[in-house]
Amino acid sequence: MTKKETFSIHGKNLVNKIKELIEEGNITSITISDKHGKELMTFPLAVGVVAAVIAPVLAAVGALALFVGECSLVVEREEKEDEGEVI
Repeated sequence: MTKKETFSIHGKNLVNKIKELIEEGNITSITISDKHGKELMTFPLAVGVVAAVIAPVLAAVGALALFVGECSLVVEREEKEDEGEVI
């Protein structure tokens, strides 16, 4: 099951927030939108993503953060469904 969360954040804190979210490990994708709701960037994250793969994405996000004031992050998380106990 996928759960979506939205964070409102200022551009200068954007890279740090994304790094924090990636470290949590259960993120499937991140979408960055401007304050008017226009989608600026979307990138999927696979399980077990290594820093070398994410580095170019974070560089692009850092460049974007220079031009964006207030923005929002929409984060999709994969939630494990609790399996009922079988008797």
